Amino acid sequence: MPVNMQIAIDGPAGAGKSTVAQAVANRLAVPYIDTGAMYRSVTLSALQQGVSFHDEAALAAIASSLSLRFIPLDDGQRVFLDDRDATHDIRSAEVGALVSVVAAHPQVRERLVERQRLIVMENRGLVMDGRDIGTHVLPNADVKIYLTASLHMRASRRFDELAQRGYTGTLAEVAKVLRERDEADGGRKASPMRPADDAVIMDSTTLSIAEVVEMIIALCRYRSAQKGAE
Repeated sequence: MPVNMQIAIDGPAGAGKSTVAQAVANRLAVPYIDTGAMYRSVTLSALQQGVSFHDEAALAAIASSLSLRFIPLDDGQRVFLDDRDATHDIRSAEVGALVSVVAAHPQVRERLVERQRLIVMENRGLVMDGRDIGTHVLPNADVKIYLTASLHMRASRRFDELAQRGYTGTLAEVAKVLRERDEADGGRKASPMRPADDAVIMDSTTLSIAEVVEMIIALCRYRSAQKGAE
């Protein structure tokens, strides 16, 4: 199967996008770009600098100037923010509760989408996940997936993930944050979260990560065969 396919994976928080996207990228031996990590990095940087989350211009400036690198390692991708490993910090409960506020600012999205499209220009084959990849960042992607799951399942997954990092809150609190993020991401004016018209919708509520990955790989093979027959 050719490795020059552009694959967009969108969906709400906790659906397993990052894990699935990284696994698919590994199978295809192409770069994986976690755009959610970019928005989380802006959020973390704003927290560290004491920038108001209502100051769109200041947040956009952070999005433009942020030194951000994705480093693939054997145990997963690392995110380096200003040459410091911020992989775990950007996944904190505090960042998770605020990232949708940052992502709702049109200027922030504009700056980060510019950076994302530059990455696309440098890598013909890649897997990119987020909230608006298939609808806005990669509208001509070869494969578009909208990965979702029930709120209860998404909250359970995110709770387990946070608990491993020392989170002491409750499952109900995590579910509340996810519900609010769904509303914010789906209701924002700038590139709202929604399935692309030509996306394949996958519900991972009762599926394992491995099963979802195999379904996406099979779809990639099918689309590749279609392109080869044209």
